[in-house]
Amino acid sequence: MKYSIIKPLFKKGDRTTPSNYRPISLLTAFSKVIEKALYNRLIDHLHNNSLLNPQQYGFRRNLSTDNAILNLTHEILKALNNKMMVGSIFFDLEKAFDSINHSQLINKLPLYGITGKSKLLIDLI
Repeated sequence: MKYSIIKPLFKKGDRTTPSNYRPISLLTAFSKVIEKALYNRLIDHLHNNSLLNPQQYGFRRNLSTDNAILNLTHEILKALNNKMMVGSIFFDLEKAFDSINHSQLINKLPLYGITGKSKLLIDLI
């Protein structure tokens, strides 16, 4: 079981508005080591089994929002050079992860080959 102390970290805006803070978990050193090891194994599994969409840039090695912007710009310019129309819709997903039902997410792990002790460990965290 993970033990942490939750502290609010100010993001932006009015300091009296609770939604302008995000929770930060202060973990023990042991928890950090276990979490990092589990993260590395999980990312390797997802990468080795081609389970991540190529358009997924967040939380991946050597990929960042800069890469996403570069790819988007390249695709727009390519379409314009081919005299195609370009349209776009952008979503602000800043709080998307906060709205996820984590138990449903845990239940989907076997669909991606994460079962047994690995799933149990993730479930505990």
